[in-house]
Amino acid sequence: MNGKFKKKMRRLLKGLKRGLKNPFTYLMVLIIGMLVFSTYVVYKTETKTDSGITGMFDAVWHTIVAVVAAYYDFYVKSVPGRFASLVLLLLGMAFWSVIIGKITSVIMDIQTKNNKGLKKIRRMKGQFLLCGWRSGFEQLLDTVMRSNPDITPDMIILVNNAPSQQVAQLKEDPRFSGVKYVAGDFSDADTLKRPHIDTPARILVIADPGTGKSSQMEIDSRTVLAVLTMKNLNPSVYISAELLDEKLAEHLRLAHCDEIILTQEYEHSLLATASSGQGYSNVIKSLISDDSDTGIIVSTFPQSYVGKSYGDLESYYGKQGESKVLVGLLLNGDGHSNEPLLTPATSYVVPKSAKSILVCANENS
Repeated sequence: MNGKFKKKMRRLLKGLKRGLKNPFTYLMVLIIGMLVFSTYVVYKTETKTDSGITGMFDAVWHTIVAVVAAYYDFYVKSVPGRFASLVLLLLGMAFWSVIIGKITSVIMDIQTKNNKGLKKIRRMKGQFLLCGWRSGFEQLLDTVMRSNPDITPDMIILVNNAPSQQVAQLKEDPRFSGVKYVAGDFSDADTLKRPHIDTPARILVIADPGTGKSSQMEIDSRTVLAVLTMKNLNPSVYISAELLDEKLAEHLRLAHCDEIILTQEYEHSLLATASSGQGYSNVIKSLISDDSDTGIIVSTFPQSYVGKSYGDLESYYGKQGESKVLVGLLLNGDGHSNEPLLTPATSYVVPKSAKSILVCANENS
C-alpha cells in the first residue's frame, strides 16, 4: 500500500511540474486572480450604494453574469464598482477566448495527428495490419478487401512511411473510408505498439522499396526484421510476408513466418509457363481470382471426417455438386504449418487440424 501511495504521489508531482511549465496555467491563474479581486471591489463598494448588491452572494452573482452572459444583473453606481465591472466583462471575453482557443487547439491537434498517422489506434480485436507501401497500393488494398469479405474497412490498419498526402488521398476514396493509418517504420517495435500488435488476427507485410534507392537485399532485410519484431511482440499472430529474392526465405522460416510470398519466383514461373503457348497463365489467373468464392479456396470440413480416408472426404464433396472439387489438404500441426498436400492417395488418413483445398467454379457462369 505504501508503495502504491508513493507511486501516486510521484505521478501527481509530475503532473504539477508539467502544469507549472505550461503558459496556459499562468494565464488561467492571472484571470482567476483578477476575477476574485474585481468581485471583492464590487462587494466592498456597491454594498454602500443602492445598486441592489447587499452582500457577497450578490457580488459573486454579478461576476458570474458579467463573465458568462456579458451583461450586468445589477446597476453598479460607484466609480470603483464600474471599473471593476468593466474588468469583469473584459475578463469574461478573455476567459472564453482562452477556453475556446484551447478546445480548438486540442481538436486540431487530434485531427492533425490522425491525418499524419501519429495518433494511437483505439484497441480492438481481429484487425488486419497491412504493412508497407509501394506503387499501385490502391489496387493492392482493393484486391485484399475483395479477397477477404470478412474484413471491413474500419478493421484495416495501414502501417508505413508513405507521404501523408498520398495516404490522405487514398482515404478520400469511398472504397477505403474508415481505413486507419499509422505512420512509421513497420519494423520498429514502438511503431507497432500504436496499432496494438497484440490484437490483430492477420498481418500482411509487402516489399516496401522506401525512397526507391534501396536494393532488393535491403528491402528483404527490412521485411525479415519486421516479421521478427512482430513475432516477438505477438507470437500467435498470423503473418504473410513478401520477399523479392529467395535468399532470405530461410530467415523468415526461422522467424516463424506463416506464409512467404516469393514475388519474383512466381513472376518467373508465370512467364516460363506462358512461353509454352498452352494458356497456363490464363488458368493460373482463374485459379487465383480475387473473388473469395471462386478459384482455389481453403475451407474447413466436418470434423466427423477426421481420421477417415481422403477418399471419404472426396465422396463428401462429390455429393455437394459439381461446383466444388477437392484437390488436396492443407496440413497444420505435427510439424506442419499450412503445408499443402495435393491429391494424396485415397487411403490417406485425414489428420486433425487439416483443411480442404478446393477448386470452386463460378455458379453464374
